[in-house]
Amino acid sequence: MNETTLAPPPAPAREGRHRAATPPIASRAGRLFAGAPEDPRWARPALWAILVLATALYAWNLSSLTGNTFYDAAVYSGTKSWKAFFFGALDSGSFITVDKPPFALWVMGLSARVFGYGTWQLMLPMVAVATGSVALLYRLVKRDFGVVAGTIAALTLTLTPITVAINRDTNPDPILVFLMLLGAAALLKAVRTGRLLPLVWSGVAIGFAFNTKMMQAYVVLPAFFLVHLWAANVSLGRRIRNLAVGTVALVVSSAWWMVVVDLIPAADRPYIGGSTDNTVWDLVIGYNGFGRIFGASSSVGSQGNGASFGGSASVYRMFNDIMGGQISWLIPFAAIALTGGLVLCGRAPRTDARRAALMLWGGWFVLHYLTFSLAEGTFHPYYVTAMAPGIAALAGAGGVMLYGAFKEGPVARWGWVLPGAVAVSAVWAVVLLQRVSGSGTLYTVAEIVVGLAGAAAVLGLLVGRFMQRQKPAGFAAAVAIVALLAGPAAYSASAATTASSNGTNPTAGPNTGGGMGGGPGGAPSRSGSKRSGNPPSGSGSPAGQSMGQPPSGMGGGMGGQVGSAMITYLKKHQDGASWLVAVATDQTASSIILESGQPVISMGGWSGSDNAMTLARLKSLVTSGELHYIVVSSNGGQSTNSEIATWVKKHGTAVSAYSGLYRLDAADVS
Repeated sequence: MNETTLAPPPAPAREGRHRAATPPIASRAGRLFAGAPEDPRWARPALWAILVLATALYAWNLSSLTGNTFYDAAVYSGTKSWKAFFFGALDSGSFITVDKPPFALWVMGLSARVFGYGTWQLMLPMVAVATGSVALLYRLVKRDFGVVAGTIAALTLTLTPITVAINRDTNPDPILVFLMLLGAAALLKAVRTGRLLPLVWSGVAIGFAFNTKMMQAYVVLPAFFLVHLWAANVSLGRRIRNLAVGTVALVVSSAWWMVVVDLIPAADRPYIGGSTDNTVWDLVIGYNGFGRIFGASSSVGSQGNGASFGGSASVYRMFNDIMGGQISWLIPFAAIALTGGLVLCGRAPRTDARRAALMLWGGWFVLHYLTFSLAEGTFHPYYVTAMAPGIAALAGAGGVMLYGAFKEGPVARWGWVLPGAVAVSAVWAVVLLQRVSGSGTLYTVAEIVVGLAGAAAVLGLLVGRFMQRQKPAGFAAAVAIVALLAGPAAYSASAATTASSNGTNPTAGPNTGGGMGGGPGGAPSRSGSKRSGNPPSGSGSPAGQSMGQPPSGMGGGMGGQVGSAMITYLKKHQDGASWLVAVATDQTASSIILESGQPVISMGGWSGSDNAMTLARLKSLVTSGELHYIVVSSNGGQSTNSEIATWVKKHGTAVSAYSGLYRLDAADVS
């Protein structure tokens, strides 16, 4: 065995006080496009090809995208009111917020304020950060494992089906993933150099991720802490001190918005949607925290109802009929690559860069896998896009390490590991494709490619290894990449070219049953389930939609009793009221906001169970002339609060032309 080949590269020297002169801007720009001088000629063209592919997949037929109307309405409201913008309010009157912190809404909202409100204006930052995540992962993996590993990781992330689906949507997950990768980049720099500042920036990045999707951003933190505590290139005391300071940065950057909002008197801000006591803190620990893990409780309402979106909670959830085609293609390979890579690091120094990176990406993968598999609360398939960078990094980094051991290591120990990993993953890919047999020629072709290429790759690897032929082995490794990515590529192509894969519950590939729908593999409509309705009709606002005009067509299809004729009537008889109408839930309110361009009150949040509207508050709004119309709904789990419904029916005047619509004026309040 050639020990030199298998040994990890030496840890980089710590940065001294005197640094080399910064390269000229022209030189840095040249390296950006041409790559580093030591890279092979194909490296940078391959990267640019992957980035072009990623952009094409995420932005293809952009005008057909609908996005999540829940967040679209909040972004639109933020373009009409800076107060609504800051709080992440659903309506421009700032009656209630969405159930997430507002950072992703801010990013989309700034784009809409600069370019006008419309489909591509909201999608532009999503596509940008999604492609940026691919480039960032390439850089991180390449630094420690080389060009081939970085290229494989970038291509794998690009073609992860659920990632393609969510990157074509206005859910906050693409921004969450990008911020987490920024945190990982800063952490690895802190580990290599032993410096404090990169660790602080890592904490800040995860803090902003927290203000994108709250507790989900913290899933990676145990791996971050462990990697720095173990591998940072400084003494134990400095490691502990730096972690303490980095934790302070994390807490401050995470909590500042929450603290500011909770310190503002409730009368001067919107109700915090999804909370039980009108505080962001309750939203953090309840609905967006432990409620996601443990399911229904007194503090999180019907959290347990959401488990069916991704199948029952178990360690096998990622492999079931619903989730398998979205994320599991390379999980077997990633698990084998992680194990083999750590074994190959052997007795490397504590500060070994490769082992530290494997610990980070392995922790990223395992922590997300366990969290998503065992979560008993609301779980949507697109959540797992946060796991994709870990799988992709392990496929590239671990795969290259396994290939090196396959060529140079003892035959008895390593001659079978790489072929075995390829074989297991190829067989699993065939199983996934057979589940959707009959769904179209694309999947049939993919199944044939996977089967033939997988068999050829395994055979070629074994022949090349045992006959000591390098070229057949190298060619077989390339064929293995084709075999393992053909299935994800088919699903990703479907997600990019099928408009219905985008919307309220984005997924990729064909419908695999198991209670899913709402797109090719999306979730069916379920009463009381957030974003469970069909994607809104309409293909998005015109590209040049002005913020001053109602975003007609961006969204559309109202739920319940509310339709276009009623909206026309309400606008005609608004009579100076601040809100056009009050309805039971966010789903109905967001659709009316996008159709009318006017603020609409959601009295009960997304499920109708929030205590945002009390009878006293309703009487105050009517008395002041801020609200005249209320829709009383009896639609199952999305009904109007019974006390409010009874009072409205008793004191209001029914508008006979529209079922459930009542008018109230100051004289009606007694």
